Amino acid sequence: MSRIGKKPVELPAGVTASVSGQTVEVKGPKGTQTFNATDDVTITVEDNAVSVTPRGKSKRARQQWGMSRTMLANMVHGVQNTFKKELEIQGVGYRAAVQGTTLKLNLGYSHDVDFAIPAGVTVTCPKQTEIVVEGHDPQQVGQVAANIRDWRRPEPYKGKGIRYKGEYIFQKEGKKK
Repeated sequence: MSRIGKKPVELPAGVTASVSGQTVEVKGPKGTQTFNATDDVTITVEDNAVSVTPRGKSKRARQQWGMSRTMLANMVHGVQNTFKKELEIQGVGYRAAVQGTTLKLNLGYSHDVDFAIPAGVTVTCPKQTEIVVEGHDPQQVGQVAANIRDWRRPEPYKGKGIRYKGEYIFQKEGKKK
């Protein structure tokens, strides 16, 4: 039995869900999201809650049960609020700025890095050394943040690079003289 899958997803005020076949559409004040569930689960909407039940007792059905419920919970949260990832830039001369739909990064390379911001995600720079990635899809927000971080990962000797806010970087000891 899936502990996560057993709980129904409550629909807050202003959020509606509709099921047609295996496709679930969730509408809210911040937009609309859809999810195509596999044939291993049954999704029903009743009494302002969306519930997921497995079809059968196979291992795949039980796996899809919990995963489908989590996807629906993320969709309900995403159409009402936004998901956010915060990044910090550390290093002398390293900075970021948003120009239109492009994130310009100065990361110590001989050239500036131009990162195209995908649709569905907003990127802001409250300071030159901070980047905030927001959106309605947690997977897309996390992927964009990881792609930005990949341009200059934090190195273990001085800690320079792009890191998640609050991320701990283990510092190695340099050469001994």
